[in-house]
Amino acid sequence: MKRIEFKSKDGLLITADYYAVKEPKGMMLLCHRSHCNRAEYRETAPKFNALGYSCLAIDQRSGMKIFGETNETKNRAKAQKLPTGYLDATPDIEAGIEKAFQLNEKKPIILLGSSYSAALSLRLAKDDIPVKALIVFSAGEHLKGVNLAEEIHTIKCPVFATSAKSEIKETATVLKNIDKKWVTQFKPKEDGFHGSKILWSSVKGYEIVWVAVAAFLKKI
Repeated sequence: MKRIEFKSKDGLLITADYYAVKEPKGMMLLCHRSHCNRAEYRETAPKFNALGYSCLAIDQRSGMKIFGETNETKNRAKAQKLPTGYLDATPDIEAGIEKAFQLNEKKPIILLGSSYSAALSLRLAKDDIPVKALIVFSAGEHLKGVNLAEEIHTIKCPVFATSAKSEIKETATVLKNIDKKWVTQFKPKEDGFHGSKILWSSVKGYEIVWVAVAAFLKKI
């Protein structure tokens, strides 16, 4: 893992962890959930590496200190008196996509979102960006003033979606307007967990979620 920095679309400096593999199958941009930071992926990014994918895990400005790590992007935003709501993190993910695209030799990437960043990822994927597939955990109507389900009906790339068992219906509702040929929704039988933490080894049933994610990656 290598710590790197680059600028958001509005000039704010972003901190990220870069997990590189030799001769990767592709590149994944990993975006964290609310009240969190790039350390959400300290356990899971190496597992994506083992599947053959390099990863870039970013600190978005909407987050906090947790898992023994500081959200450096959030701290800079506060110091500059910039807003740090969910939607305010949009330029961070946009810049992350561009950076991951560059690191991937200008080939389309896989965009992975967790909770509010899953919603932002879906919203961005309806535009012309270099993303070949989406993996979203606990996608929901998390964005104030946005009807996500209505906005994302034009998505035309493979989408893998999963969530905690209690969030299955909410996830299906958000994805309902996307052409079904693009959507794979994995519905866990165990309770699972909100966001990408469903992949953590401390969460019961995490193994079967990894099997489903790996199958999706193999298919694309």
